Amino acid sequence: MQKQYSSDLTDSQWEVISKYIQYQRKSKHAYGRIVEAISYSCKNGCVWRDLPIDFPPWQTVYYYFDKWDTFVFF
Repeated sequence: MQKQYSSDLTDSQWEVISKYIQYQRKSKHAYGRIVEAISYSCKNGCVWRDLPIDFPPWQTVYYYFDKWDTFVFF
């Protein structure tokens, strides 16, 4: 069971956000969990390498953040 964080998305939040994410590549990690890791990093001001272990690897999270930042987050 994954740990719950205050930055985690509700099902209704994910439903809205998922419409804006481009799925051009299959990931072995859930896209929702990647978005939650990005949210965790932004909310807590931690560097990518300091993401908790129950999120996908920081390199994966950063890859998607860099790819999506102009489309979704800003």
